[in-house]
Amino acid sequence: MSLSRQFASFVANLSYEDLPPEVVDRAKGVTLQALSSALIARDMPVSQQALALMKEEETGGGGAASVLCYGTRLTKAGAAFVNAEMIFAGGKWDTFRMLTHPGIAILPAALGAAEISGASGEEFLTAVAAGYEVMERMAAEFIPTVMSRGFHAGPVFGIFGAAVAAAKLQRLGEDQIHGAIAQCVNLASGNLEGARSGGRSLREGGAVRNALLAVALAKQGTPGGETTLEGEAGFYHAYAGNNRGELRYSFTGANRTDLGTITQGLGRDWIFLETLYRIYSTAGYNIAHVDVTARLCEEHALAYEDIDRIEALVNWLETEYPSPAFPSRGIDIPPQVSSTQYFTAWGAAERGYPLLRGDRPGPGENDPPAVLELMHRVSLIPTVRGTLFGPRITVFTKDGRSFTKQGTGREFIWDFDEEARRIRPIGPGLVIGDAQFSQLIDTCRDLDRLDGAAQKLIALTLPPEHATTP
Repeated sequence: MSLSRQFASFVANLSYEDLPPEVVDRAKGVTLQALSSALIARDMPVSQQALALMKEEETGGGGAASVLCYGTRLTKAGAAFVNAEMIFAGGKWDTFRMLTHPGIAILPAALGAAEISGASGEEFLTAVAAGYEVMERMAAEFIPTVMSRGFHAGPVFGIFGAAVAAAKLQRLGEDQIHGAIAQCVNLASGNLEGARSGGRSLREGGAVRNALLAVALAKQGTPGGETTLEGEAGFYHAYAGNNRGELRYSFTGANRTDLGTITQGLGRDWIFLETLYRIYSTAGYNIAHVDVTARLCEEHALAYEDIDRIEALVNWLETEYPSPAFPSRGIDIPPQVSSTQYFTAWGAAERGYPLLRGDRPGPGENDPPAVLELMHRVSLIPTVRGTLFGPRITVFTKDGRSFTKQGTGREFIWDFDEEARRIRPIGPGLVIGDAQFSQLIDTCRDLDRLDGAAQKLIALTLPPEHATTP
């Protein structure tokens, strides 16, 4: 069977009862993370721009699906676009292997499809898990190589997760799901040059709209082709440069993988569980620097005044963002606000980073002087086979001692209860208020017990004056 056939069979036959408890738990957690991000971004210019754009583009549209946080009714594609842009703007993403953020694409597609189909919470969670598993398996070993060819791996792979989730919630059959995956190959897109040259690239918002087009084509029976992923002129040839598993870059230093392993253990071994929560609104490779450094300093009672310098041993790809082929944040760039050294200094001097803040001070905000001074005494040391998102932090003190803590790369992989605990402090700063945010957390926790899950979730993102009974 072709890769797309194997994926289609897996998705079509997957039931809620097939999901391990930890997979259900993670699906609830990523839902809460995405909705929290949308709430943070509700009044940001990017969110309002996306909503205005779709209102103008969809004048006279069907009004089939709802926009998070506003309740505005747009077409399925229009609502999904706005919701993706809003989740993106909020900065509270999930992250898979540094350069993809599945929830930005998958959750908008799943929410819209579930709202229209009236899906239960069990159906919603099953579709979300399926979307993540397919997307992340497709992306896993190929992300750095795809980025080195000028594509952005986030939307290029995100379209597949979004299409799978939407197709599952529309209850498409195996052949139709296969067709949707095949059409995603025709519609996948995303490029690095716009952002590198001063623009703002269209990312997961465009991927979601194209994913729903792929599903619509498949639903009508449009054939997509049999070997569109692994074929001689297929997806991997086009985006990775070959269909032989040869890699230009990898997170582990390996230069080859086997396409046959993409579906190995499908339905048994869940790569979805590697998804981590980007709790701080900065690049994923920075978040562990905050917490690992903070824990090290707490464990040894090290204050800012005690520190002479800090060294961080990191995976080398984390120092060459977005790709060694096109670095915009290379190892030679001096420490500055929003750099990895900056976040390491936050961990050492402040033991954390503000949850409602972006990757730099906003209007009326200032950085602690200790952070701005200490970041210039933080050095990054790249290593080819270093643990991704697992820095080894060494603090050297002024009295000649040194203390080291090795990150595991799993510091931001946790269960729903921990996600709720970590995200909970943003509640008072949200437009819906703290009490309603608590309701949203509880609703995510109990999703598998609910009917009409999407309607309830969407209603809880609306400010009280706009809320309606789902």
